[in-house]
Amino acid sequence: MAWDEWERLKTSVAERHSAEMQLNQLPADRGGDGPSGGADGGCLKHSAQPWNRAAATAGSLRTSTDKAKTELATGHAGMAGGLTGLSSLAALKGVLHSWETRLSAVRDECGGLEPALRKVSKELVGVDHGVGAKTKAVQVPQGGDTQ
Repeated sequence: MAWDEWERLKTSVAERHSAEMQLNQLPADRGGDGPSGGADGGCLKHSAQPWNRAAATAGSLRTSTDKAKTELATGHAGMAGGLTGLSSLAALKGVLHSWETRLSAVRDECGGLEPALRKVSKELVGVDHGVGAKTKAVQVPQGGDTQ
């Protein structure tokens, strides 16, 4: 083994042992204020706004689905009397029942989704602060020293 190659290997090993650990290509010494990120803005940040907006959308969809179901029933009311004897009456009733079932399922799903999304928005912020406090409590040796 040539002397130059030996020196190159020693330098390479020394660089690896002195390098700080990086997560997601971010330097380990970048500072910051916990898991939500630092001043550079390049970190994952949690916000309640998207969750609350999704919850509002679910609530709005629940209301509009319930309204559509009522309008569908109103539109089909009294049709049996005018269509007596037609073979399509049974098919129309089947379609009405099918749509009422689907709209009820969507309404119920959105009714359960809205409070769940609002709960997530509150919990994520709490978890974010809790994880930040726990990571600040971890003692990390400086300079890559291991003992």
